[in-house]
Amino acid sequence: MSTAVLSLGGNLGDRAATLRTALAALTGHGLVAASGLYETPPWGPVEQPPYLNAVAVLTADRDAAGWLGLARELEQAAGRTREVRWGARTLDVDVVTVTADDGTPVRSDDPELLLPHPRAAERAFVLVPWLALDPAATLPGHGPVAQLVAALPPADVAAVVPA
Repeated sequence: MSTAVLSLGGNLGDRAATLRTALAALTGHGLVAASGLYETPPWGPVEQPPYLNAVAVLTADRDAAGWLGLARELEQAAGRTREVRWGARTLDVDVVTVTADDGTPVRSDDPELLLPHPRAAERAFVLVPWLALDPAATLPGHGPVAQLVAALPPADVAAVVPA
């Protein structure tokens, strides 16, 4: 058994329907809880429309590679294509953290799955929904999510708006 935190987002098509469909699909894969939807500005160097984002916590008999496989299955089901790095997409699902059954954070240096997610501590669109979902959440190697949110630029936090 392991617990995973997934970040989901999309900015093409019916964003809300895509996220709700992905979250509904997670109910069959050990969904413990999911945040509400948040509208957020795009992140990265590519000009694109705003995103809707959410965070989900799941527990199941999967290893880190299994969580990545599930993330890619959800993206594929939503018609995700990988043409432009950090470009617009129907659905992006990132594995933020994986925790083993004994509470040990899973670490990975595999280029396909870096754990914990290397940029999660900088991303308000991950941290704000995660904090709303679990005020006691901790990002391994970085500390309590509440402290990470407090350390972000206030404008970044304010730009993450419940949808």
